[in-house]
Amino acid sequence: MPQSLYKLLAHIVFSTKHRADLITPEIEHELFGYIHGIVENNGAKLMIANGTTNHIHLLVSLPKKIDLSELIGDIKRNSSSWMKEQDTKFADFYWQKGYGAFSVGQSQVDVVMNYIKQQKHHHAKQDFQDEYRSFLQQCEIEYDERYVWD
Repeated sequence: MPQSLYKLLAHIVFSTKHRADLITPEIEHELFGYIHGIVENNGAKLMIANGTTNHIHLLVSLPKKIDLSELIGDIKRNSSSWMKEQDTKFADFYWQKGYGAFSVGQSQVDVVMNYIKQQKHHHAKQDFQDEYRSFLQQCEIEYDERYVWD
């Protein structure tokens, strides 16, 4: 085959440090817009972003030339700095050290996008930690509870 064709989709999830409720409704839209710019500047495509006051979900189409952990590092580092510049009430804004990244098949894009759209409704019934454990179990990812949270 003379041409290399590529499409990798990732559902990325991470929280604020200690799940602090710092992503306020007033800043949320701007934060996701800023993250969109970071993703695009890395050659990736942000398909949807949403979350709650203490965590975010991103559906990203990854480019060939960037490592996922590099992209997430850029998102977390740059958006954390940006948040701190917005207002002194965000002076203690940090993302958790880790993240979850889950592969998404093209046939599941609509399901994942709908799930991400419904985050606020979903979290009226389930907290972030239970949701995250559920992802890990569904994807059969072994983990040690002592090292999942910070």
